[in-house]
Amino acid sequence: MDTQALLHTFISLYGDPENKPELYFAPGRVNLIGEHTDYNGGFVFPCALQYGTYMLVRKTDEASIKLASVNFPEKNSFSADTQIERQPVRWFNYPLGVMDQFIKRGISMTGMELLFYGDIPNSAGLSSSASIEMVTAFALNELLDAGLERIDLVHMAKRAENDFIGLNCGIMDMFAIGMCEANHAIFLNCHTLEFKLVPVLIPGFKLVIANTNKQRGLADSKYNERVAECQLGVVYLSRIFDLSRLGDIGYPQFFKVQEKIPDEVIRRRVRHVISENQRVLNAISALLKKDLIQFGALMNASHESLKENYEVTGFELDTLVDEARKVPGVIGARMTGAGFGGCTINLVREESVDRFIRDTGEGYATITGLTADFYVAEIGDGVRKLVTL
Repeated sequence: MDTQALLHTFISLYGDPENKPELYFAPGRVNLIGEHTDYNGGFVFPCALQYGTYMLVRKTDEASIKLASVNFPEKNSFSADTQIERQPVRWFNYPLGVMDQFIKRGISMTGMELLFYGDIPNSAGLSSSASIEMVTAFALNELLDAGLERIDLVHMAKRAENDFIGLNCGIMDMFAIGMCEANHAIFLNCHTLEFKLVPVLIPGFKLVIANTNKQRGLADSKYNERVAECQLGVVYLSRIFDLSRLGDIGYPQFFKVQEKIPDEVIRRRVRHVISENQRVLNAISALLKKDLIQFGALMNASHESLKENYEVTGFELDTLVDEARKVPGVIGARMTGAGFGGCTINLVREESVDRFIRDTGEGYATITGLTADFYVAEIGDGVRKLVTL
């Protein structure tokens, strides 16, 4: 990131070159395994990326809050003293939703100027929205002397997504962005919020993200639909077990009683969630044993369940995974994120990365007519303040 170019853009927008803004960064995240389990109180295993959202911010003596982004043409300005309301321009609502959470805690806004820049591909399933929310929360916590803990900021970002944006997501994205450390993934129980940082030691291999570049137009509505289906699954299973979420029971228990769920679609949704929880446990065990072949096999099984049981993959994601698995040296390939487009995560032998990108990209383009983008992922730190400009 060229911070001087970003500073120049900020000054061009807002003037006053002698009064330098502060620079903050929040990463995106990729989930190695454990998909659509977070809002069911299950297990996830995400890590933070080197890509993310940069935010320049400067307090002012004016009573207005100004928003702008390098990535989008729209700008906004509103009074710091008025009630915050949803805006028709979607990206505005991510920082505004966080500001709304501060106000609800009795922390008043002040005049400020903000400029965002993100190098996460939009709508790719790498949590660009949570990245914006977390960088805003972290920066405001310092600027307003709010004195909140990181875990408070994580909860506030989630509530902004649930209450202000209207997406019934779980806490995984915000938690990973807020709490992860470089070269580690985070094993998180999304119900209790107990977590453990697990070293990701994959000598001879690389994690490569592939973006379908398929716009995820159905993602939000289908996401909320899956949440509702899982809640119905809880209703069925609570007639047999004492539980309030799907994460409360293990796969051996479910396997014995799954036919008690009369609705076949709901049964498959539940089967995915509960089996995916077990795959997370097995994958971490494999990683700690340095058994990357088994880890890759579990990634593959995760994708098949997301395709057959949860039905959130789609033509483009399935094609990208199928083409990846044809390349020698690819030992694991799965969709990551909400689905219906977005990205895959692939575990690839280091010497095969160039061939993987070439062959997978060519095969995907031939079949879909779309051009995939590829990113060799480095596992970075969570949200933080960068050096003062």
